[in-house]
Amino acid sequence: MAAQATFKSIKAVVPLLDRVLVRRFKPETKTASGVYLPSSATNSPLPEATVIATGPGAPDKTGTVRPTIVQAGDRVLLPGWGGNPIKVGDEEYFLFRDSEILAKIQE
Repeated sequence: MAAQATFKSIKAVVPLLDRVLVRRFKPETKTASGVYLPSSATNSPLPEATVIATGPGAPDKTGTVRPTIVQAGDRVLLPGWGGNPIKVGDEEYFLFRDSEILAKIQE
């Protein structure tokens, strides 16, 4: 696993190029009926996340900057792998490339 960066404020992190900063949804630790789930049952990260910030986009082969497809506030579907972790206090965020995001979730 890659080294994990730690910051005091999430506002200190400004994604570059086609990078997207996301916060994964936390798995439920309690069922609807009130039963607490063991940590082994909630260990795997959920594939859904909220976009916190995006970079301006990356240049294509002709030099034209192609903006990121997602925007701050969007709900997205992530792959089960990848992303660079960033720690801010007790919260964990991830940086993904725009092209690694699998889908935008419409509500």
